[in-house]
Amino acid sequence: MEKFWVNCNLNINGLELDAKFSRDAVDNIFKPFLRRLTELQGMMDRKIVAYLAASPAAGKTTLAQFLEKLSREDSMLTKIRALGMDGFHYDSAYLKANKIQRDGVEILMNDIKGAPETFDVDAMQLKLREVRQEGTNWNTYDRLIHDVVHDAISVEDNIVLVEGNYLLLDEPRWTNIRVLADYTVFVKAAPELLKERLISRKQRSGLTREEAENFYVNSDSKNVIRVLENSARANETWELQADGDYLKIDDEEENFDAVVFEPYEGDA
Repeated sequence: MEKFWVNCNLNINGLELDAKFSRDAVDNIFKPFLRRLTELQGMMDRKIVAYLAASPAAGKTTLAQFLEKLSREDSMLTKIRALGMDGFHYDSAYLKANKIQRDGVEILMNDIKGAPETFDVDAMQLKLREVRQEGTNWNTYDRLIHDVVHDAISVEDNIVLVEGNYLLLDEPRWTNIRVLADYTVFVKAAPELLKERLISRKQRSGLTREEAENFYVNSDSKNVIRVLENSARANETWELQADGDYLKIDDEEENFDAVVFEPYEGDA
């Protein structure tokens, strides 16, 4: 069956990017998702936080920005604000000065930058609590300087969509992040589909092909498997296809009362 595509120009981390999404995914996955968030926010009558979790290189940043764009083009939807969790990496100076144990070997944190251990989970948890209550300033990650910019943008929106790799990770520390979501989406993608995307991305950042492949083997591939195997079940699961399209493959439950996480202590 022939697919029809929606083309758009997005600003991703300060860079202009041409993206495309299938008309079927827009009409039957993305817009219904945004309507659910609008309904949920109205029902709960407070700011809500949704997560878009996926493995590295699954296109979640571009997808989140597109969902924000869709929400702002439809007067029947509550506008969402798309945010990334990459601004909660530890600062580069910290990563270059500290080591951790992995598989019995002491390694520099900077050598596995992007792994769950290289994020300041406590700082992210605090910001998410502030977002849900009164709004806050959100950290961003500048890919030109390859470092965190603290309190870069003001966030006061009623619906915030946070995208990131480890938001649903069912591991110590990360469960404190997971329970702060009101609604969640997980994007599955086959590891073999992500491999070349990850290697190409490292090459674009200045690494040789050999260096990029080594980084994939030693870091990126481990992160991909960790996300796919250790992420908790989401309210919705979408699957990235080889052509860049998305399929909705699972619903946990249609009843909001059954799927919304229990409010954390301190919620109104």
